[in-house]
Amino acid sequence: MMTNLFSAFDPVTSKTLSLNWLSMTMIILITPINFWMIPSKITIMKNKLMSLLTQEFKTLLGPSLKGFTMMPMALFIFILINNMMGLLPYIFTSSSHMTFTLTLALPMWMGLMLYGWINQMNNMFSHLVPVGTPSMLMPFMVIIETLSNLIRPGALAVRLMANMIAGHLLMSLLGNSISPTNMSLLPIMLVQAMLMTFETAVAMIQAYVFSILMTLYTSELN
Repeated sequence: MMTNLFSAFDPVTSKTLSLNWLSMTMIILITPINFWMIPSKITIMKNKLMSLLTQEFKTLLGPSLKGFTMMPMALFIFILINNMMGLLPYIFTSSSHMTFTLTLALPMWMGLMLYGWINQMNNMFSHLVPVGTPSMLMPFMVIIETLSNLIRPGALAVRLMANMIAGHLLMSLLGNSISPTNMSLLPIMLVQAMLMTFETAVAMIQAYVFSILMTLYTSELN
């Protein structure tokens, strides 16, 4: 029984060892070996999805960074698996924590910034002043663009965390209001089913948005 509304998102199961984070690797343990060996409808659908996303990432990255598509694809699949695993009962949703999201966003953003400023400094400086900016506004635009670059990893992390935690909280609130004597049991169950469908869509969309935004940040290195 939950002690409070947010206890479902508590990543600590004991004082010495937290086992909740094992949900990040659980998908590997429960996936049957036939998935990796024999073609099936799931693998065909996955391959089509990956090919479509790879083409989109190549378009966003440009000709000079086409070989960089492996990173956003791996990022998309990893976040999607964790988001979908969090929809199962009694499975810890790791992507609803800033620890998870910021760990993904901050190192990748920092690596891109270091690569850009070390190898393509002129391009990085040119992005600080948009084309057509009046001379009087250039100092202010540099400050604004610098601040926008600095808040990017935090914005990515908060966006993924907030979207994943919002639906879970709403379902927890509705679930706590159900009782055997409640006459509104059927409407609440219908709303829960609709929310579950909505959360499934959110889980897929947020993985896509996170990887696309990281790809767009990478495209600035061209």
